[in-house]
Amino acid sequence: MGLLGRRPWLLLLALASAAVAVAVAVEASEGDADPLYRACVEGCQKTGSLKEASIKHCMVPTDGQPADKSWYAHEPLYLQWKDWNCKSECRYHCMMEREGERAKLGLQPVKYHGKWPLKRASVFQEPLSAALSALTLVVQFNGWLSFFLLLYYKLPLRPETHKTYYEYTGLWHIYGLLAMNSWFWSAIYHSCDTIWTEKLYFSSAAAFLGYSLILAILRTSSLRDEASRVMVAAPILAFVTTHILYLNFYELDKGLNMKVCTVISIAQCLLWALWAVMSGHRSRLKIISVAVGGAVAVLVEAYDIPPRWGYADGRAICLAVAIPLSYLWWSFAKEDAEMRTSAILKKTR
Repeated sequence: MGLLGRRPWLLLLALASAAVAVAVAVEASEGDADPLYRACVEGCQKTGSLKEASIKHCMVPTDGQPADKSWYAHEPLYLQWKDWNCKSECRYHCMMEREGERAKLGLQPVKYHGKWPLKRASVFQEPLSAALSALTLVVQFNGWLSFFLLLYYKLPLRPETHKTYYEYTGLWHIYGLLAMNSWFWSAIYHSCDTIWTEKLYFSSAAAFLGYSLILAILRTSSLRDEASRVMVAAPILAFVTTHILYLNFYELDKGLNMKVCTVISIAQCLLWALWAVMSGHRSRLKIISVAVGGAVAVLVEAYDIPPRWGYADGRAICLAVAIPLSYLWWSFAKEDAEMRTSAILKKTR
């Protein structure tokens, strides 16, 4: 059994440290409490215009359609997924108008309805974050595919079962699928923020992070038998499942979700970093780099940095950091598979 398996206090210390490492502050939205912003939204919804610009979602089209239908219902079906309507469009344009006025006065950006004011690009609500999520998805897919090809086409297989020698193959395959699912919904959510894409984004991220913690405990503890793995995974799966159900069917509490995901992320970063230092793994520099980089990214997102240039906020910084970290992480997984396969073959000879 590994070092953390022989010294369970290290695991407890890592988890306890993670629980107190981060305090996430949930700020109230100052922007939507601004009287000027409220007056702008109300006037926009009544008149269907903002200054000299017309808001098409508030206008009634002259195509014979009923006047009480939402404007987006008159749009082509392939554009209705945006779910933009008069209220949301007035909020967006008034937000950008108000932020322009605040910038001229030298004031910092403020949140509106719990979110930073970010500029759109075509149909993409957060273009930079959406593009970075898509790039990370590509890196994750490439990493998982190269891991698969290495195990089944380059490394030797067990002659009697044609299975891999690496004991954590299945765990890494599940990790890859959950990672790609999470980054896919991240790209969709940052392209189009609706209640459904938000729930799918939060749920997939929580599932991915929860499973990542399970993988971290199993690998750093060198647990190979199924009974031990089930004992570790069951309580974490139960907690993550309960959390996801709470978000989807009771209350979509973003502050709570941020705290849960932050603690899980910091916990696994600490576990991997401690294990890399104590085990002397040949990929320890990569592991420590990913652990430190991941912890810093989590803290940056928790700090909630205001947007710059209208497109880049704290979340975008975290998404940018995730691209090289994803590459390094799959590189470690492949080196770990090669190392374990070589060690097992030496024992069998």
